[in-house]
Amino acid sequence: MVLLVVEALLVTSTPAVAGPGQTQLQRDLDALRELGITGALARLETTEGVQTARSGVAELDTARPVPGNPLLRAGSVTKTFVATVVLQLAAEGRLSLSDPVERWLPGVVAGNGNDGRRVTVRQLLQQTSGLYDYAYDIYPTLSTPEDYRRERWRVAHPDELIALAMRHAPADQVWAYSNTNYVLADMSINSVTGHDWTTEVREQIIAPLRLRRTTMPGTWPFLPSPHAHNYQQWTSGGPLVDTTIAVRTLDSGADGSIISTAEDLNTFITALVGGRLLPAAQLADMQTLVDTPPDPRGHTGYGLGLYYHPLPCGGGSWTHGGHGLGYNVEVTATDDGATRLTVAEFSRSFDPATEDARAAARRTLIEGAMCD
Repeated sequence: MVLLVVEALLVTSTPAVAGPGQTQLQRDLDALRELGITGALARLETTEGVQTARSGVAELDTARPVPGNPLLRAGSVTKTFVATVVLQLAAEGRLSLSDPVERWLPGVVAGNGNDGRRVTVRQLLQQTSGLYDYAYDIYPTLSTPEDYRRERWRVAHPDELIALAMRHAPADQVWAYSNTNYVLADMSINSVTGHDWTTEVREQIIAPLRLRRTTMPGTWPFLPSPHAHNYQQWTSGGPLVDTTIAVRTLDSGADGSIISTAEDLNTFITALVGGRLLPAAQLADMQTLVDTPPDPRGHTGYGLGLYYHPLPCGGGSWTHGGHGLGYNVEVTATDDGATRLTVAEFSRSFDPATEDARAAARRTLIEGAMCD
């Protein structure tokens, strides 16, 4: 497949899908796209119905709009699915959140000060284990577009990813996001059930909710149609590179590999916060928060696979995002699940200022939609 490279300047001239009489959702999505994003999508569902907005194009150098309900890389939204499965196992008495990781994975968390006897299942889901994030060792291998083209084909078994993390000493057991935690959660699911996370998610979440367009492709790196292309900008003001083909070391496992749609993701988050997937005690565990550092997204706490986002109109929303090379997705729902929203962007930048500006614009969109 030939990778398409174009100048980022072209993005800002792409017209929006809607014309006069735009909704506030459309206006906010257009404002987000105008920060240099190739294409974006939002799907808002309330008791009054469904609103969708699209902006930009599905593929650069074309006039083809973003599809109405495209397949998306959900990235780390996968963690919320996995946390739900672990909590279901806890509800069945098959494991306890207070179990040390060593009970289910003897000898796996060890070396350089790492000790599976001192890390619990709860800490894995809560991101308070102190374990090093293996992804920090992967991203330096993707420093250029040429690196991406070469490294995207590599496959790493979960054991290899944990081995990368174990080369580093653990940090203090305060909140710090680490993909390693959810690789270990998958391995724990396997130890308890005899199945990996994909089987459990399919049987316990996807099938009951009839999420017909939600899949777990494993190491298969291609995004099925219909989809918008993903584009990564390596340098500020530099070219956008087509990164629709996944990086298999980062996008194949329980920490971030689900492919879904905005419709399916809205269905999932509504069922979750509405108590359809977990008993009340386990949902309360999931929604018990530890503080997280301030960030442009507006999140103030993290539970077990869920962030909390206070809303300016009162109350709050439960949310998780996912991103990788060239894409960003966030799914969120109000406390009662009556309002739910998925926002997807089909390009990203490695420039922190650019991403902070986009996060702030996304926050404006989300808070406006949740508070309307």
